[in-house]
Amino acid sequence: MEKGTCNMTDIETKMIQTGDYKTHVIEGGDKSSETIIFLHGSGPGVTGKSNWQHVLPAFAANFHVVAPDFYGFGRTDHPDVPPNNGVEWLRARIDQITTLMDEMEIDKAHLVGNSLGGVISLHLIMQAPKKFDKIILMGAGGGKFEPTPELMKLQNFHKDPDPASFQNLLSWFLFDDSTLENELEEVVKERLELFLKPEVRKSYEATFTNATLADLAVPPSAMKRMKNEFLLLHGKEDRFVPLESSLYMMDYIPNGQLHVFKRCGHWVQIEQKDRFVKLTNDFFLGEL
Repeated sequence: MEKGTCNMTDIETKMIQTGDYKTHVIEGGDKSSETIIFLHGSGPGVTGKSNWQHVLPAFAANFHVVAPDFYGFGRTDHPDVPPNNGVEWLRARIDQITTLMDEMEIDKAHLVGNSLGGVISLHLIMQAPKKFDKIILMGAGGGKFEPTPELMKLQNFHKDPDPASFQNLLSWFLFDDSTLENELEEVVKERLELFLKPEVRKSYEATFTNATLADLAVPPSAMKRMKNEFLLLHGKEDRFVPLESSLYMMDYIPNGQLHVFKRCGHWVQIEQKDRFVKLTNDFFLGEL
């Protein structure tokens, strides 16, 4: 397949009915091409756009790309009465993605899951294996690791959403925050403004209240039965989901490869953008 070009002006934003609420989606590329669904993480104010905007155009040149905002995040409709715990949130988000695929008439898709999005990718494969092909997990939960102080700060951010604290928190996602140069302040402003909307903050608090890492656990017995091809990408200096998570998963996933990036934190797609795009494009095109 010949590699083309695309930019964010070619990416479309829409709301799609998923059950009794609407999901905010950004979409690009040729709908007749293979579909990649990009699933974001769980940071304050995160959206599909904020997580993937730096790389989506590189994939939209060759694939049909879809990046939703999870239920309880971003510009997707928020529940009036949130789920009670992490297990119920997980079920709601699994159902959201499979329903979204049905509504968009996507029979089968590749997945790229970052952090929480990686956990949900693994659960999607457990629940609906025939709907998914190749899987990329980037800085993904799902493996066994001890919560870090940075992750605990993220989970409790709703208790004191101070702008300076938020800038610190987002800078910790990077090994070197000069990677974003002058962009970091703009990212902080945009994401904090979204986070402080009452419905977004309420959903975020509910996501992390009465929830534990055990709620998201992916049993090794399930991983050993996954027949998909996996590419795991992890920053060596990731302080939110340590490398141990990917190393643990590699002990059980039968058909996987792991690439570790030095001088890189939780956002491989930003700090190692060119290598991320090359590896993932090659993987989906069968060249890796």
